[in-house]
Amino acid sequence: MTELSDLSPRRIRNVLGHFATGLTVITAATESGPAGFTCQSFASLSLEPALVTFSPARTSSTWPLLRAAGSFTVNILPAEHQHLAAQFARSGADKFAGVDHSPSPLGNPVLDGTLAWVDCELHQEYDGGDHTIVVAAVRALSARSDVDPLLFFKGDYVAVQENAKILEGVA
Repeated sequence: MTELSDLSPRRIRNVLGHFATGLTVITAATESGPAGFTCQSFASLSLEPALVTFSPARTSSTWPLLRAAGSFTVNILPAEHQHLAAQFARSGADKFAGVDHSPSPLGNPVLDGTLAWVDCELHQEYDGGDHTIVVAAVRALSARSDVDPLLFFKGDYVAVQENAKILEGVA
């Protein structure tokens, strides 16, 4: 097998890891208390109607809790919240231990200090192989402009260089 035709999960992860993504924590107020998980596969889908999408792993034990709640909040993480990305990625622990939050308009946890948050209701789900493709209707949202985003690139956390801009027309 040549390197170009190697479609193993490890190779796919390595190559697609060259696409920098933001990091989010999806949270909800569930019957058993607040629940959430780290998710990097989040994107805006539609402006009219206002829809977003994300893709939890089929093996997620947290997504079924959020699905049952029917609404959830996407917390977009700032650079200084790398610890929260790691904390909410763990299984089996109290992910909200030591995490301050307040309720969103839909009653879901908004993590203190997030870069932005998007309050959503479940709109639709689709099969996405080893993930579920979730489409959510946006009901409320807010953002800050005084912090930089936390990014994930080539398997590691990275931050935007402060004041770094790409200049138009520069070769």
